[in-house]
Amino acid sequence: MPKNDKPSSYGTQEKISAHETNEAIDLDDLLPKIGEFGLYQKLLLWLVCLPACLPCGFCAFNQLFMTDVPDHWCRVPELELLNLTQLQRKMLSIPRKNNNTFEKCARYAINYTEIVVNGGNLDANDSWPTEPCREGYEYDTSEVTSSIVIDFNLVCEYDVYPTLGLVALNVGGPIGVYTFGLLNDRIGRKKSFFICLSTLLLGSLMTAYAHEYWFWTLARAIVGLTIPAVYQIPFIISLELAGPNYRSFVTVMTCVFYTLGLILLSVITYLLRDWRSLALATSVPFFLYYLYWFVLPESPRWLLMREKLEEANIVLKTIARVNGKDLPEEYTMKLQKQVIEQKERGESKVKSVSVFALCRTPNMRLKTFLITLNWCASEMVYVGLSYYGPAIGDNQYMSFFLSSAVEIPSYLVCWILMDRIGRRWPLCLSMVISGIFCIITVLLPNDARTETLILYLISKCFISASFLIIYPYAGELYPTELRGVGIGTSAYIGGLGLIIIPFINYLGSSNLVLPLVVMGAVSVVGGLSALRLPETLHTSLPQTAEEGEQFGKDWTYADCMACGDQRKISAADSYEDLDELELTQPPLVEDEVPEIPDIRRNSMRKLVRQSSIVDTQRDIHGNMKMTYWF
Repeated sequence: MPKNDKPSSYGTQEKISAHETNEAIDLDDLLPKIGEFGLYQKLLLWLVCLPACLPCGFCAFNQLFMTDVPDHWCRVPELELLNLTQLQRKMLSIPRKNNNTFEKCARYAINYTEIVVNGGNLDANDSWPTEPCREGYEYDTSEVTSSIVIDFNLVCEYDVYPTLGLVALNVGGPIGVYTFGLLNDRIGRKKSFFICLSTLLLGSLMTAYAHEYWFWTLARAIVGLTIPAVYQIPFIISLELAGPNYRSFVTVMTCVFYTLGLILLSVITYLLRDWRSLALATSVPFFLYYLYWFVLPESPRWLLMREKLEEANIVLKTIARVNGKDLPEEYTMKLQKQVIEQKERGESKVKSVSVFALCRTPNMRLKTFLITLNWCASEMVYVGLSYYGPAIGDNQYMSFFLSSAVEIPSYLVCWILMDRIGRRWPLCLSMVISGIFCIITVLLPNDARTETLILYLISKCFISASFLIIYPYAGELYPTELRGVGIGTSAYIGGLGLIIIPFINYLGSSNLVLPLVVMGAVSVVGGLSALRLPETLHTSLPQTAEEGEQFGKDWTYADCMACGDQRKISAADSYEDLDELELTQPPLVEDEVPEIPDIRRNSMRKLVRQSSIVDTQRDIHGNMKMTYWF
């Protein structure tokens, strides 16, 4: 890396006085004393955080099974007066295609009253003129017994309407994350969660009792406002109460439990074929979550930020008591003194960082573009393949079940590889391999549904891994000073990209593999572009915008072949932890600082082992922020 004349370096924080350092309170220092991941955190995770994943997965994907399209054809009311079978009515009124199948959106333009008078004793003639369906449609309900397509006649010229309903769901997502993110910071996590839950239940009930298409679409947009915020809020609380060493575990378990929810959804949709019953079954049980009001704690970080000292002390004492620990008296005294001093000097104003700060320098601008491209590609392909699962294979329920199940091994393997060979190559390979398996489906014959399903499942497995990698990788690439706005911008643009995914999947109505080819190309492009990003494993992470500009600026094509960090560092504690960078105060003057290897900048104060963290960005107070992340 080129030398910088400025003495500043990675890993440093803003200079503060010894008095302020002595009095500052850091929950990451307190948690080991009252339990980093004790009984309290375990109960919170298993009984609150993980169950909170279910409504998000259920309500995000139950819509796929509300819009099943059965076989259909034009309705001829006159022929219903005759004692004819369904097939006989079709043979009299519906023209055939070249492959001898019946047209779906056309009928013969003849006088059917004469056919009724003749008792139906007439054979259809291919030379008869045809016309569009004028009096509705008939549906084959032998397989699809209930659907909004049947109830609202969303076929032929209206066949894009179910896709618009999915677009409405995805439009609500970014709006909801922004809105509930503001509420999260202003009124607290607990109240925000219950407002979000109420919004979700309202939209789900409106969905179940909708009798007009546009009312149903409005209901889906309301549901979309809560996805993924409805599980991010308790997830953030769990992360904030868990010690730094356990946050990776909490996040991976959240991903696994979210996937288990999708597997459960495939079972529910198989058992409940009525779309209104499905909407109720995947929402009404979550009224029980209002009982969380009595057990879900408010985030102590948020309470401290808002100077709610007594409430923060109650939460911390509860954690210590349940974990069988004692809350150290010195921390209570520090808290009290810190708040009193803050009130005396007034609340300090923190200069907000603009999104334009990401684009002011060339290297930072390039990295922001590449991170956002990878985030957008990974999220679009992951969600797109998830949406497309029921359309592939002979059984939509089994296809959706398998497409969800293949995510679990990818999360576990990815979790291990990230700390051994780095972030860049796993991200690149997972996206490129996923894209290749999507693209080669175009080489299969049209009737190779099983083979297409197998390639699709392999692709889904790999793209799920990339979806887990991109979040911590982006957090490590953005400097601390710009991390919040950087991750928020990349994630928000990725969420906006989901709006076009339903239209890409809509292409599959004419060609089954076309959406797979499009998503495969997006995945390959995104994966290859990841090689231009610098590796972050075992490297010191940038703090300021200037350091962020220097980080990776000396990139060469030879770096593309580097897998992980090539520098040999013997000490086990010789590289940074992202959490420590953001939250840990520098050591006191009397603390012994070990000798720093030459490859590190001289100003680094504290070096700890870097773990694979799948965390969410934080504000200046250490509070975790919401992003658009499924």
